[in-house]
Amino acid sequence: MKTKYDHLFVNTYTRVGPPMKGGSGTYLYDTNGKEYLDFASGIAVNALGHSHPVLIETIQHQTELLIHASNLYHTQPQIDLASILIEKSFGDKVFFCNSGTEANEAAIKFARKRAKKQSKEKYHILSFSHGFHGRTYGALSATAQEVFHSGFEPMPQGFHYAEFNDIKGTEKILDSHEFAAIIVEPLQGEGGINCADPKFLKFLRKYADKNYVALIFDEIQCGTGRTGTLWNYQKYGVTPDMMTLAKPLGGGLPLGAVVCTEEIASAITPGSHGTTFGGNPLACALGVQIIDIVSDPVFLKSVTAKGDHLKSKLNEIARVYDSIEDVRGEGLLLGVRFNTNPEKVITDCRKNGLLLVKANQNTVRFMPPLTVQMEQIDEAAKIFSKTLENTKT
Repeated sequence: MKTKYDHLFVNTYTRVGPPMKGGSGTYLYDTNGKEYLDFASGIAVNALGHSHPVLIETIQHQTELLIHASNLYHTQPQIDLASILIEKSFGDKVFFCNSGTEANEAAIKFARKRAKKQSKEKYHILSFSHGFHGRTYGALSATAQEVFHSGFEPMPQGFHYAEFNDIKGTEKILDSHEFAAIIVEPLQGEGGINCADPKFLKFLRKYADKNYVALIFDEIQCGTGRTGTLWNYQKYGVTPDMMTLAKPLGGGLPLGAVVCTEEIASAITPGSHGTTFGGNPLACALGVQIIDIVSDPVFLKSVTAKGDHLKSKLNEIARVYDSIEDVRGEGLLLGVRFNTNPEKVITDCRKNGLLLVKANQNTVRFMPPLTVQMEQIDEAAKIFSKTLENTKT
């Protein structure tokens, strides 16, 4: 369905409906005054919902002080955010950028720079089926989904793909080249809400240690509290060498990060990489507030409880409709997998006041703000069920 604004934009998104005008908590409002329960949360960006008072106050305060000063200088918000990320993770050093794609580009570059210390041929990168790591050429090449490559070939060399959770197949590919890095989402988002097998991640960690390979966890969508722990890797007892972050980190402003060990960081020198806007003071000031709020154990416990409640509701619905194959995911990153394309379900849910996002493998993603209330979960489940009752998939 076309809108009257489509002529203004390059056709990279199929935008539908009237423009969004405002938001409050778990609700969005369009220019016609229609209210929506936002269970897309800006594609997992709005962790604290819309118009959160702490974020509004932080924006007002920081814009009066400093919005941009470049990375030729330190700024206090950048120092504060780097410190809190290091304190609350495995990391020793942080690199800030503007997005998840940029974070993955940087992590791939860091891994290759480190690996070249050992061998000039040690540049290969392994990623996994149904993974998604971004749309710039390095991150795109690490995305093992041909649909995203189509029309943009040739892809840069040195990227290889294995089946997600397949230990034997992965080991065979790893033994065939000199690898600099393995990049993996411990919980795949865009690829259909697929959870990693703990044994698989432990195998990757062991192989990486033995063969001087950097293990990168892409936690852009599954990290920062979304699954009920601050970082998703904490659920598995497997610690990566690098972790890439973005989406909710900047509170709605562009901000990405690579959190890494000292050993990885030691390969990087001034001029190795850079960014003009990455880690700007305003986004970092918001990031400090996001991590401070989301990392609270009581807050994380509430995410788990709300995720369990939503999953229970979705499982109840799944038992009623043969078109639903499975309900999957953790915390407030959940997916309902259908046996047919659920695009019409998503469209009809929007018409009925519920915003959802499609993922690969006929999966509908439920990603409400982490501040969503139990009664709003109940209302979303009611809309979803009612929509399925009246929609042919």
